[in-house]
Amino acid sequence: MRIKNLIVGAALAALVTTPTLVLAGKANDTLNIILRDAIPVVDPYYNTQSAGTIVMTHVWDTLLELDPDTWKPKPALALEWKRIDDRTLEFKLRPGVKFHNGDTFSADDVVYTFNTILTDKKVTTPSNYNWMEATEKVDAMTVRVRSKKPFPAAIEYITGTMPIWPKAYRERVGEAEYAKKPVGTGPYRITALESTGEIRMERFADYYAGSPKGRAAIKSLVFRAVPDQTAQIAELITGKADWIQEVDANQFQNLAKMPNVQTLRAEVRRLVYLNIAAGGRDNPTSPLRNVKVRQAIVHAIDRKSMAEQFMPGGSRVLDIVCFDGQFGCNPAIAKRYDYDPKKAKALLAEAGFPNGFDIELYSYLTPTWGGAVQNYLRAVGINAKIQQLQAAAVIQAARQGKTPLAVATWGGFGINEVSPYLQYFFTGTPFDQALDKDVQALVEAGGASSDPEIRATIDLL
Repeated sequence: MRIKNLIVGAALAALVTTPTLVLAGKANDTLNIILRDAIPVVDPYYNTQSAGTIVMTHVWDTLLELDPDTWKPKPALALEWKRIDDRTLEFKLRPGVKFHNGDTFSADDVVYTFNTILTDKKVTTPSNYNWMEATEKVDAMTVRVRSKKPFPAAIEYITGTMPIWPKAYRERVGEAEYAKKPVGTGPYRITALESTGEIRMERFADYYAGSPKGRAAIKSLVFRAVPDQTAQIAELITGKADWIQEVDANQFQNLAKMPNVQTLRAEVRRLVYLNIAAGGRDNPTSPLRNVKVRQAIVHAIDRKSMAEQFMPGGSRVLDIVCFDGQFGCNPAIAKRYDYDPKKAKALLAEAGFPNGFDIELYSYLTPTWGGAVQNYLRAVGINAKIQQLQAAAVIQAARQGKTPLAVATWGGFGINEVSPYLQYFFTGTPFDQALDKDVQALVEAGGASSDPEIRATIDLL
């Protein structure tokens, strides 16, 4: 069984006004940050946006924190952890931690959070949590997390995807009010969520000592959504913004020459991909259900040129839904689809579409991405109508099975193995556009074994 997706490795391009990356350097000690997409709901359990992950890191904490240098978990809200058996993990919690409203963190908050998300149908990435069976309190500062079956990636998921809610506060004010006035234990507390999408934060004075995140260096943060990149750059140059990111390559080069702008480009573990609705959720008679059509689409797109032109300085084409170094990732066995428009046309003809067909292409990336894919597809006869929307709107449409083709991104929450990609895309979740039962069975088998050799040898790619 072969999984097919158009994938390009992502490089992050960020720009800030001088003097530094970590200090605001202003009299009011405030960093003004521009994001491309608004975040309708900041609670991390109810959004999958990369911007939402940024907010989560500032406002909430998880039991463990990923070390970016070693890719190993470090103590955060939990000081110690151990495996009791192949289905049970025990965590000793850190004493003296405060939520932003003054409540004391305890086992009750962990049990409440983990058990609530198991039954909450509104969480946006259920594949991150549906491996759990239940979480129980051992004592005031000890919890045990039990999985439905052996799930060796449990520690990675708890580290990267499961921030802790304050039980007493959230139960008292209710889910809707908590969404308006969220409280966490992180280094920053939210002081305002404006109707315009602006998010204001201030350094949390009582943030616990010993956090792997460290104490916040800047007093205040202001996040604003500005979809248009020209407007973003204008705000950066005029001093209204201190930080913008995900800048087009041509603009990046121009800004790098400016004396008052500091630029940074680095590879991150985030995929830019074209999702193809092979399962026909949007249309049971869709041409995309034909494997030759899907092969034609991948052959039609020059991914190497897109990587070099749109994200130079670290981006690369991936033939597999993971990165080198992640457990279970073996690029050597991946099937490769070279750029070959002639072959793409032949495959379309064999599939019964010698003159191509019309299709919708959704995207929340900058328009250059969707435009490039549209042009490549047009060259082989496929007429793709672009639906350029905000990230939240595209994600919602994908959940509802309304995106025949979608250019999007996915980062897997920094989990250092293939599991988050496979669980997200190929386990029958709302984001599974393939709906391939054979692949789902393989993913389940690979995720259920505690034997690393068995997990690594299951051929998913």
